[in-house]
Amino acid sequence: MELDDDKLNDKEVQAIRERYMGGERRKRKIRKMNEKKFVFDWAADEDTSYDFNPLYANRHDAQMFGRGHFAGMDIKDQIKQRSAFYNRMLEERRTVEEKDRAEELMDIDRKKEAKIQWDDRHWSEKPLEHMKERDWRIFKEDFSISCKGGGIPNPIRSWSESGLPPTILDVIDHVGYKEPTPIQRQAIPIGLQNRDIIGIAETGSGKTASFVIPMLVYIQDLPKLNEENQGDGPYALIMAPTRELAQQIEQETMKFCVPLGYNCVSIVGGHAVEEQAFNLRNGAEIIIATPGRLKDCLDRRILVLNQCAYVVMDEADRMIDLGFEVDVNFILDALPVSNVKPDTDDAENAELMRQMVGDRKYRQTTMFSATMPSAVERLAKRYLRRPAVVTIGVAGQAVETVEQKVEMINDEGKKKDPRFWPVRAADHYLRQSEEGRRRSGEGVDEAWAATLHGGKSQEQRELALAQLKNRQMDILVATDVAGRGIDVKNVSVVINYDMAKNIEDYTHRIGRTGRAGMSGVAITFLSNSDADAMYDLKQMLQKSALSRCPPELAQHEAAQNKPGTFKPKKKHEETIYQ
Repeated sequence: MELDDDKLNDKEVQAIRERYMGGERRKRKIRKMNEKKFVFDWAADEDTSYDFNPLYANRHDAQMFGRGHFAGMDIKDQIKQRSAFYNRMLEERRTVEEKDRAEELMDIDRKKEAKIQWDDRHWSEKPLEHMKERDWRIFKEDFSISCKGGGIPNPIRSWSESGLPPTILDVIDHVGYKEPTPIQRQAIPIGLQNRDIIGIAETGSGKTASFVIPMLVYIQDLPKLNEENQGDGPYALIMAPTRELAQQIEQETMKFCVPLGYNCVSIVGGHAVEEQAFNLRNGAEIIIATPGRLKDCLDRRILVLNQCAYVVMDEADRMIDLGFEVDVNFILDALPVSNVKPDTDDAENAELMRQMVGDRKYRQTTMFSATMPSAVERLAKRYLRRPAVVTIGVAGQAVETVEQKVEMINDEGKKKDPRFWPVRAADHYLRQSEEGRRRSGEGVDEAWAATLHGGKSQEQRELALAQLKNRQMDILVATDVAGRGIDVKNVSVVINYDMAKNIEDYTHRIGRTGRAGMSGVAITFLSNSDADAMYDLKQMLQKSALSRCPPELAQHEAAQNKPGTFKPKKKHEETIYQ
């Protein structure tokens, strides 16, 4: 009885504990989704046949084997195999056109992503289709190319990208022209559009090929000379002020004419007219002449210009200086007027000019001159139609309108002097280095100055330039990222807080001001750490009419000799006693 009383007491104690303290809650076991199973059996109190059917009483459980799942099946693996099957089936059912279209869409997406990213590659590292407007500006600055006129095409980077016919490219390769000269890079693509051109370049800059190559492309579209049409005169005419220059042009032109089967004849003084008439007996596609002798041949009816459609005047300013203005006007008036371009915007329409083929081609007139006096301007205005003006200049000529100021100061003083910062409407240039990038972000209050450096994204760079162009900001603090290819109007001052590493970069920097004939000021703070650039900077300041070389720079030891050259020491004077 005592044992039963103890059991009873234990139950009472348990009941009392649960009554007042609550019983233990059993945690429910959570199964993974792929391990859940449906319970098919009913509860014993719900199934009335559970007590009578032996199958329910002795229920058989499925055994676990294989990979640890029921019947060895892996649900994840089944889904994976089923997905791969459907992908293979869809790939087999896709047509070739659908695959090409999908690849095209992917290529478009890749190009969009490439546009978003800022491309810092040099133009020489980019394919032609990746060249942007900024790249072309840098390209022109590298070769000192300046253009005026509407619808001017981009210059050519290499002969392979020039779009010239294969026959002429073969001749260029045979002649040995490796790379186009600056005037050739810009004048050839304009000439291929059948546009009138005014080229301003010095002698020896490759001018001859720049007008001969488009001339040959022009002649290729015209009928071949034969007995029926050779009496109507040449297809192209080149005028030069002196016989020496005319003969020089003839020698260069013959390099192209002979391989292509064209005849080139020169008509200059110093030779009998009968001899030159004999040379013209079989006709000539190209005639090179001085104005005086050519006018004489026209007066004697030895030569006519009934089908001349391409005219070149080389060194036009010198022809005027030598008194050939009347002769040049007489010769140009002797040309047929039926193929003269209209003096409208159509003369700048490259597509319209290309549509004129064969005898329907408009006359094309090209003029080269080192200067543009009033007489040459009159000539151009009378005979040229909406010409494209191409100017090739050296680095020193690009900054003739910029007054350059140089102040010698030590590095420590430059950092502490507060007057070096706020300058109205100025571009502030720093070295393109980690130090420069740090400076461009530190000490600059973005409330009054925009910043531009290589660490910024394309959107941030464009925003900084837009703020300067729209005059939302008066000052741009930048590294050499903004030193080239950036065109902002009405920039009055450029400050070189740190001098450029070389004179070329310095020229591009100060070229941000004084653009389009406007005046500008460039201020440079020079220290002893800039010794490598002092000699070239001194030479540039001494050649500039607007600038003055400070005595500190002119007398500095590093400015006396070009870096890398050796100057022998002066020998002591020796006195010889006899």
